Amino acid sequence: MEGVIDAVTRDLLTRTPGFDWVVTEFVRVVDARLPPRVFHRHCPELARPGVTTPSGVPVQLQLLGSDPEALAANARQALSLGATGLDLNFGCPAKLVNRHDGGASLLRDPRRVHAAVSAVSRAVGDEIPVTAKIRLGFSDRRLALACALATQDAGARRLVVHGRTRDEGYRPPAHWEWIGRIHQRLSIPVVANGDIWTLEDYWKARTLSGCRDVMLGRGALADPWLAARIRHWQATGKQLPDTPWQARAQILVDFAALQRSTLPARVVTALIKQWLNHMRQRDHEAARRFQAVKRLRDLDDLLAGLELPLPDHAGHRAEMA
Repeated sequence: MEGVIDAVTRDLLTRTPGFDWVVTEFVRVVDARLPPRVFHRHCPELARPGVTTPSGVPVQLQLLGSDPEALAANARQALSLGATGLDLNFGCPAKLVNRHDGGASLLRDPRRVHAAVSAVSRAVGDEIPVTAKIRLGFSDRRLALACALATQDAGARRLVVHGRTRDEGYRPPAHWEWIGRIHQRLSIPVVANGDIWTLEDYWKARTLSGCRDVMLGRGALADPWLAARIRHWQATGKQLPDTPWQARAQILVDFAALQRSTLPARVVTALIKQWLNHMRQRDHEAARRFQAVKRLRDLDDLLAGLELPLPDHAGHRAEMA
């Protein structure tokens, strides 16, 4: 999801009610306090009252790093810039991040997780909440509970748990029942994450984990109305119709319109393909569109390809459903 979840995407995904809060891409912390421009680049919402998306959904700034002193210094910097919440990323499985001692690499030693969370919690005190995200471990799940308890004992006020180890990457299934084991032992709120693509997945994740809340990642890109679908079901007990292709295509067109004034067209083209690649995981029409446009390099050609009728399987032209 790196590169796709920026302020523009957060704006688009929260225009329809559904999300309670959203998180930025991580700010990479190494060994020094970063300048304000880095925080504003990752979280332009810092300039908005309350640090929210335009529709009013709170935005948490996420930090990724392993040096407690550097994390604390950057937590204080974020606080001075108006951040209303800080999230610590111990879940990123990317090999480059892990080789540089970040993300899920810390899950091999719960003491390091504790030191990082404790340093940030002490740095901001009671002024803003500190939360964390972990996986079920690095190579195996032996330390899953220990790492979860470490975040709580160090001052985290909420914990998101992705239901796989780092070595499992994103291979299904997500082990929601393991999240349940953690949920039973912690006193802070635990949020289930991983493989929640549909309303049915949401219900299974809640049932097996015992968690009241879930975090949506790739599923929110695959179906930008998934959060609204969940919220509608919670409120009414009824299921909304499947999201039609026209709506999916329109959000990509809107994304391009908002991005092309600040990013080169080739970058916007690549980002739309990246988003469409997530959509095709669970939608037949999106999969057809991806195959039709994946080699296009011109942004306008790509946008046209999202909206033009495609031949049906018999070779005839078919209007969009």
